[in-house]
Amino acid sequence: MGWEKHLEHWIVEQRVGWLDWLFIALSWIGRLGAVWIAIAFVLALMWRRPAILFMTVAAAFAGEFLADLGKAIVPRHRPFEHQLGPPSTTHSFPSGHSTTSFACATVLAHYAPRLRIPFFALAALIAFSRVYDGMHYPTDVLTGAVLGVLVGIGLLYAARRWGERVSAAAATALPLRGADRRRSRRAPRRH
Repeated sequence: MGWEKHLEHWIVEQRVGWLDWLFIALSWIGRLGAVWIAIAFVLALMWRRPAILFMTVAAAFAGEFLADLGKAIVPRHRPFEHQLGPPSTTHSFPSGHSTTSFACATVLAHYAPRLRIPFFALAALIAFSRVYDGMHYPTDVLTGAVLGVLVGIGLLYAARRWGERVSAAAATALPLRGADRRRSRRAPRRH
């Protein structure tokens, strides 16, 4: 993957000193999904929908877990030559920041579709910061982004299926009232 090392070096060589603080800060806020959990907390409070916070935390943990699992399976070394910010000692593939950011952005975009562009733009900036800071190769962050979107979609699908089952179970367990009881006695039983 020599082309990728050249691309990573080229990106690092294009750094602009006055922007270094921004990309270091993006890496910091993307750590363990911190910025995403903070956004979800605010939205959950504003809209009184705790599911937003619950699902975003689940996406952050699932993304981090799968990225760590990937790093254990693929022991790829980081491009240590030109790192900005605090050094990382774990393996490089896939990027945990990218996985977590795109998983959380996918979940938040589901709950707040009008904000999907800013969510995915922030996720992309956090992912790019990892290459800019010299912590990851481009395929680390691209793989992390794809994995993150899949994690988010998977969690949303599982939540919808679970919600459907709970609703169906609740509907069959609810006692019938007044007119519903009278109608149910008259209606033929279905098998």
